[in-house]
This record gives sequence, structure tokens and C-alpha cells, in this order.
Amino acid sequence: MTNQPSSRIPSCAWTRPIGKGWDKPYTVRYASNIDDGPWHGMPLGGFGAGCIGRSSRGDFNLWHIDGGEHTFKNIPACQFSVFESNGSSSIAYALCTQPPEDGTLQAWQWYPGDSKGTYHALYPRSWFVYDGVYQAQLTCEQFSPVWADNYQETSYPVAMFLWTVRNPTDTPITLSIMLTWENMVGWFTNTQKSPEVKMRDDGSPVYEYLPRLGESKGNFNEVVENTQVFGCLLNGAGRDEAPQEGDGQWCIAIKKHPSIEVFYHARWNSVGTGEEIWESFASYGSLANYIDATPAEEGEQLGAALAIRFTLQPGESLEIPFTVSWDFPVTEFAAGVNYFRRYTDFFGRSGENGWAIASTALQQYQTWLTHIQSWQQPILDRLDLPEWFKMSLFNELYDLTAGGTLWSAATDADPIGQFAVLECLDYRWYESLDVRLYGSFGLLMLFPELEKSVMRAFARAIPTSDERTRVIGYYYTIGAESQQAARKIAGATPHDLGAPNEHVWERTNYTSYQDCNLWKDLGSDFVLQVYRDFLLTGEEDLEFLAECWDAVVETLDYLKSFDQDGDGIPENSGAPDQTFDDWRLLGVSAYCGGLWLAALSAAIAMADILLSNRQDAENAKELQVQKSTYEAWLAQSRPIYEEKLWNGQYYKLDSESGSDVVMADQLCGQFYARLLGLPDIVAGDRALSALKTVYDACFLKFNDGKFGAANGVRPDGSPENPKATHPLEVWTGINFGLAAFLVQMGMKDEAFRLTEAVVAQVYENGLQFRTPEAITANGTFRASTYLRAMAIWGIYLVLTQTT
Repeated sequence: MTNQPSSRIPSCAWTRPIGKGWDKPYTVRYASNIDDGPWHGMPLGGFGAGCIGRSSRGDFNLWHIDGGEHTFKNIPACQFSVFESNGSSSIAYALCTQPPEDGTLQAWQWYPGDSKGTYHALYPRSWFVYDGVYQAQLTCEQFSPVWADNYQETSYPVAMFLWTVRNPTDTPITLSIMLTWENMVGWFTNTQKSPEVKMRDDGSPVYEYLPRLGESKGNFNEVVENTQVFGCLLNGAGRDEAPQEGDGQWCIAIKKHPSIEVFYHARWNSVGTGEEIWESFASYGSLANYIDATPAEEGEQLGAALAIRFTLQPGESLEIPFTVSWDFPVTEFAAGVNYFRRYTDFFGRSGENGWAIASTALQQYQTWLTHIQSWQQPILDRLDLPEWFKMSLFNELYDLTAGGTLWSAATDADPIGQFAVLECLDYRWYESLDVRLYGSFGLLMLFPELEKSVMRAFARAIPTSDERTRVIGYYYTIGAESQQAARKIAGATPHDLGAPNEHVWERTNYTSYQDCNLWKDLGSDFVLQVYRDFLLTGEEDLEFLAECWDAVVETLDYLKSFDQDGDGIPENSGAPDQTFDDWRLLGVSAYCGGLWLAALSAAIAMADILLSNRQDAENAKELQVQKSTYEAWLAQSRPIYEEKLWNGQYYKLDSESGSDVVMADQLCGQFYARLLGLPDIVAGDRALSALKTVYDACFLKFNDGKFGAANGVRPDGSPENPKATHPLEVWTGINFGLAAFLVQMGMKDEAFRLTEAVVAQVYENGLQFRTPEAITANGTFRASTYLRAMAIWGIYLVLTQTT
């Protein structure tokens, strides 16, 4: 506690009146997709530790405690409340504008819902500023210890709530702040240990997740304290064996101070009326100091409560920290496939460290906050960046916390553990390689060692095979005869690193919507990301490059096998066989062909580096042969790409379909070549002509530039097929990638205009902190909490390269 008010809220933070709803929030395009509604706030918690979320109306409603699984539900007993008395009158409210819909806690008074204050968010910090209800000035700042290049605290399962309270009146004010919390130990694990995988109506594999919500039998709460910290520890039923998934603790705690009184109530009925704590709190700002560690009976649920009371003289202010920590050390994938989380490297694996984590937070939170501010401030100080851009740049990082994130404990093979983020909540598999081609820029720039750990996992997976077959969902959706395909062919770059119901990092290629063994972009995507990660992390990690090299060779050889006519470029088959997996490309395509050319250049550059630095290596002669092979393929391919695709204005969608569609991401390969300092794959004037055509047709002429750039329309902005799916969607991540290309080509104003349109769609229509893959001109979205949207960091990367 200090007598200094908290630091100022950055002016670029996203803001929303507390409790204000949305008139017409975007809704899902397909009913089978997840749509939790617009009440999403910035998530709290470290990477891979599980996270919680609190919306702008004040309810705690996001519970990603079980790795890779999604629970969205307001738990009313998890709440802050404030009591205030000026000596002659008093008021008390629970600080949520939405009373429980299940009829619980009827004795409580809930915060007025007519926008009495403002919510602000700039990841990893958010603020509630309460105004017009209390006489005191009240701000609650929320954050977790997340900052760039930090591989320890960023993994902690903890949320800080830093209250700043000031008395602006000329009379003393007594205040009490109460934190109540539900004992949810054991709730977040799947009751279906081997859930059946089914095909959803959109052709995606899906399984049922049924957590043990409300099952608290055997749970108990206790009061704990030392000379500096006071708290309530929320425990699970006793166990004699090592912790399993769901076993662990919650802890709520405050820091002691001579000028505050501490009250507690260790066991109350969290699904009753709530009167046993509200009556005392609303009358006096106190609790009964009740201790009861009796375990919950069948059907019973338990809450714990902490409150602090203090008096402020006129003009006086205080800063008061609360914390919520949790310790659930095990993530289970398939039954019996268990991983310990990264934070257990620092707090142990017993599942009994909730108090230690909370105590550490209350000792170190000011240092943490200083680190966060030091990381963010250089970007916030840049005058050349619009405020809305700074806002979205940081807030899109929410996905590194809320994206079902995994971060495992360290091993000899992986000294900082293994890392993974879901493609999205609907497509629940990890680190989809085509998506992270743009979506991994944030991880690369801020946590490069985690980024390289992901690419090592792909490198390990490329030589593996899995002969088991499964039905390909795409054919099911179009009413065609079901086709089956092997899950993973040796040499093929996998699409993803697996799903949370199997064995992530080991069983790859989980998605079965398409046969990803046939995709023509994944191998190139892998090669480009390996070289990018080496180049943009200092060009010194030769071990990383060497580790990945054999996989680079194997996947390029595999991809070359799809060059059916021997012209040097692998052809698309006519089935959707790339990241736009509802969009048929036939023959040489601008998108996949360009990536192939850029990947060959990257492989040549990597071979040069390895030859220069490892001249005595056993594979030096082999490296030289491989380099020469890629040089020959590139020399053959480059003129073919121009001959078959350049139409005098832009690069055609492909060489054989006859389509005149302008594809927004047609020159992704050229963007990557320039980004990595490789030779252009197309002439600069042609690239600029194509880019201007894309900007005009896909953005300006598509609904007057209101939504962003559609993936593909005719030169006049009209659809080739009005019933098409992917071509007429605005993909947030592809748009940010396109904007990065615009900056790279000297079209910064156009880049910001495009980016601002997309950011406005997300943050003005209830899509914040669940940014989707796609939005439509009809006010719908698809695939929320999508990895590719972190591509906005690609814009920032190019800006740093060009200034």
C-alpha cells in the first residue's frame, strides 16, 4: 500500500462505459460456431497457466483453467464489492451491473447499470474507473505479470487488482472493499475422459467438453496469514496421490497495512441469498471473521470472502493491492497424457502453492508493473502511430493468454518448455501453420524463444507418419461422397500440432476438414518461418537453424512432388488445398506459387549460412548439393510464375480456372521475400501494380471500404460467386498482413486506412477480446478468438524496418 495514486491510464486504451450494452453486436455466421455474446473483457493470467476474464459490466465470466478448453459463464460469487460511509449515510454495491440470472445472491445490491464509470483495457492491463455512485474516487487496475522477453513471471497463474482510492470531499470517508470467491477446485476437467470425436455440420472435428461445474463435494476453505499477507485458501478434497488435472487451489489475498482493518468469512453459501455476508458488509463494511474448514457436502457450494476497511481524510488517497491466484499444475490431454505447466518450474508441482503464488504477487506487483510500463512505453510514446493502432496492437495479444494456451514445464529437450496457442475456439487445434504465417509475429517479436520452440515442434513432426485414415469433412459439407485420407504422411508438413483431447506436440494434423497432406502452402510456410525466426532473432542461433534443416529439405522435396508437369512449381489440385480451404485453386496459383518461390530463396540463404559457419560439418557436401538443387528449381520457377499468372495489372488467382478474381493475398510470397531481405520474386513495379489493384478492388470497392478487404473479388469489386464463402469474407489477419505489405511498399496511409476499418469492425461491434477469423458485410463473424489476428504485429515490424 502506498499513498500515491496509480499511474495514469494510457490515452490509447480501449474504453467502454461500465455496463453499457451493444445495440446490434455481431453474431455468428454459422449456428454451430461459438458465440458467447459481446461481454468479453481483457483476460487475466499468465501464458499457459489458465486464465480468467472479467467483462466491462464487472462479471467474472471467462474460465480457461483447463488447458485448451473453453468455459464462459458468470460465477456470481466471484466479485468485488464496495461499502462507503460518510458518517451520516452509507451505500454498498457488488460491482457488477448484471444481477445473477440464476436467482442467487438476492440479498446483494448490484452496481447501477446506467454507465456509472468507464472500463479501459490495454493488454495486459485493464481498469475500472467508478464514477457518479460513490463520493470517493475509485479505480481498480487489473493485470498479470506479462511483459516481453520474460520467461518466468509471464507463466504465473495470478491476477493483481490494484485499487486506488481518493477522498475528494472535505469530510472523512470510510470505505470497505470486499473480494468474494467461489471454491471451484475440481471444476475444470472433462468428465468425459475419452470423448467421442464427431464431425460438426461445418465439417470440422469436435468433441464434447463437460466440466464438473458446481461439483464441490469435499472442498474446504481456510484462513491463512503471515506478517505481511492475509488470505483465504480454497482447497479441494483431500488426496493421497500426486495431483491430477483439476486438483489444486485458489487463493484470494491482501497485503496487510497498519491503517486498514482486515475482515473475513471463510465459508458461506455461494448459491444462496448471500445475506450471511452482505448484511454485515452493507451495514458496517465488515465481516464476521468466521472460520470454518468443514468440507462441502454433496450438492453444496462454498464461497470465501475478504474485506478491508479504512478511513480517508479529505484529500487523502491509498493504493491497495488484492490478488487472486490459482495452482492447477497438471494439464491432461488424452486420458493419462499429463503435462506439468511452466509455472511449476518456479513453484513446484504439488498443487498446494496457491498461497506462495499469492504472497509472491503481493511482494512483487510494483516491480511487475514497472516492467510492463517499461516494455510498452516506447510504443506508446511514438507520435507516428495512431492511438487506435496502439490500442489494438497491445490488445490483440490477449490471445496469448486466452487462446487455450499451453506452456509446459522445462525438460532437457525443451529447456523453457513447449508452447502452443489454439487456432481458435471453434477449430480447437494448436498452432495451425498456415494461420501462424501471419499470426505469429507478436510471439516472434516479444517472446522469440517460445516462437522457436513451436517451430522445433514442427521440425520434429515433419518426418513422422500416421497411417490411420479419417473422413475428410469438406466433402461431407458439399454433399459429395465421403473421402478418407491418411492422417499424416512422412515428409508432409503438418497443418497443426494436435488438439487438447489427444497428445499435443506428438499427434499432429488433427484437423480433418481437408486432407492437409495435399496442401501446397504448408511446406513453404514452414521454411519461411524457420528462416524468419533465425533472421529476426539476431542471426546467431545456428543450432536452431541446424535443428530445422533436415525438415526443411524433407518438406521441400515432398512439396516438389506435386509439380506434375515438371515446370518447377507445385500445382494446386482444384480442391481447396491451402489456407483458404473453401476456395478451389487450379494449376499454378499466385498465392502458393509465390510462397514456393520465396521458400526456395529462404532455403538457399539458410544453406549459405550453414555452409559459411559449419564448413567442417559432415553434411557440408550434401548441403552444397541441396543448395544447388534449390537454385535450379528457383531459376526454372520464376519465369513460369510470371508467364502463367501476370495479366498486365495483377497476378491471376491461378493458371487454369480462368477466374479474373483479384486475390487480396496474392503476393504473400513477395511480402515475405522483402521482409527477409531475399531477392524479389516479382518485379517491384508489378508488385506495386498488383497491390494497388488489390487495395482498390478488394477494399475500396467492397462495400465502400467500411469492412476491410475481402479475400477475393473481381476488379470492379463485384463477387465472382455471390454465394461464395471465403472470397467474400474479410479475414482480420489477412487484412493486417496486407497492411504490412502496403507499408513495405511505401503505401503507409493506405495501410492505416485499411487497418483502421478492420479494427473498428472488431472493437465497435462487441468482438473485442474474441477477435474472429472472418467478418462479413452482413454483420456476422466466424471463428472467434483467432490466432491470425496477431498479424497486426507484422505491421509494427515492417514499420520498425522502414523508419
